[in-house]
Amino acid sequence: MITEWALAGILVFGPAGDPPGGEGFQDGRTAGVRLQNSQIVITGTGLRGGRSDGYRIKRPCWYEPGKNAADMLRSQEEVRAWWFRFTPDPTEEKFQKFLEQFKDKLGKEGRWWAPAYNSADPDGESCVGELNPFMWVPPGSTPPAGITIAELVEIARAALTVPEPKVKLSPDVKSYVNLPTWVWLDGVGQTTRSVTATIPGFMSATVTATLQDVRIDPGTTADRAEVKEECGPGGRPYAKGAEFTCGVRYLRASADQPREVYELTVTAVWPVEVEDDVVPFAYDPVEVGATRDVPVGEVQSTVTDTG
Repeated sequence: MITEWALAGILVFGPAGDPPGGEGFQDGRTAGVRLQNSQIVITGTGLRGGRSDGYRIKRPCWYEPGKNAADMLRSQEEVRAWWFRFTPDPTEEKFQKFLEQFKDKLGKEGRWWAPAYNSADPDGESCVGELNPFMWVPPGSTPPAGITIAELVEIARAALTVPEPKVKLSPDVKSYVNLPTWVWLDGVGQTTRSVTATIPGFMSATVTATLQDVRIDPGTTADRAEVKEECGPGGRPYAKGAEFTCGVRYLRASADQPREVYELTVTAVWPVEVEDDVVPFAYDPVEVGATRDVPVGEVQSTVTDTG
C-alpha cells in the first residue's frame, strides 16, 4: 500500500522541473517506447525519422538508481509546502516522521531507487502502481525489479526505427511480359541506424541495425513471375548493359488480375546487433516493406509482309 507520505516521495524523486525521459514511437502504425519518471536518456540516428516494427519491452515498469542519501533528504525537505498542502491532516510531527526514513541513510553508501515505466505499454501504469515509491539499495546491488543491462538493451531496441523503403522500378509506369523490371530502394540514406539508452553515470547500451538485404514478393505465383534477389543492401538501379540480378520478370500480363495490376512488395531487411555483446541473445531483423502496383502488358509486334 502506498501511503500519502510515500506518494509524496515518488512525486518529487526526480530533479526539479519536468522529469527526464526518452521516446521512440511511431503513432498510427506501431508502438515503441515512451518513458515516464525515468532517468534514461535515449539518443541515436535510429530514434526518429523512420518506422518501428512494433517491438515491445517485456516488462513495462522497473526501478532505476537515483539520488544519494544527502540529495534525497534535501529534495524531500524542499517539498515541505507541497507536502502540507496535499497530505490529509498534515502536522509537523507527521512531516518529521516522513523525513526520518531519509535521515536514517545519511552517511551510508548506496542510493535511493525509484520506479519508472513505459507509458506506450497499456500495462505500464498498473505495473508501476504495484512498485514501492522508493527503496534504499546498497552499492553494487540491483533490487528485485531493478533495471538491468539486458532491459536497457530492450528499451533501445524498442525505440529503434529504420527508414521506410521507397520502391523504385525500371520501367516505372508499366512493364511488359518477359521484360526485366529492375528494383531498388530510394532515399534510404545511411545504411546503419543505432539507438543508445543510457542511465547517466551507471550504464549504457546500444543496438545497431544495418541494411543488409532486399526481399521481393512479385504479388503472384512462380509460374507468372521470375524473381531475382541478388540485390545487395539497396537493390540494383537500372544501368544500360548491366546484368539483371535484382527485380522481377513477369511471364504473363496482369489483365486478368484484380485492378489489372500485380501488387509487388519489397521488404528491406535490417539485422540488429547489440554493441559489445552485452547481452547473450540476438534479435530478429527489423523488416519494413512497401508495395507498388505493377501493370504488365503484352508486347505488341507488327509483322510486315515484304514478299
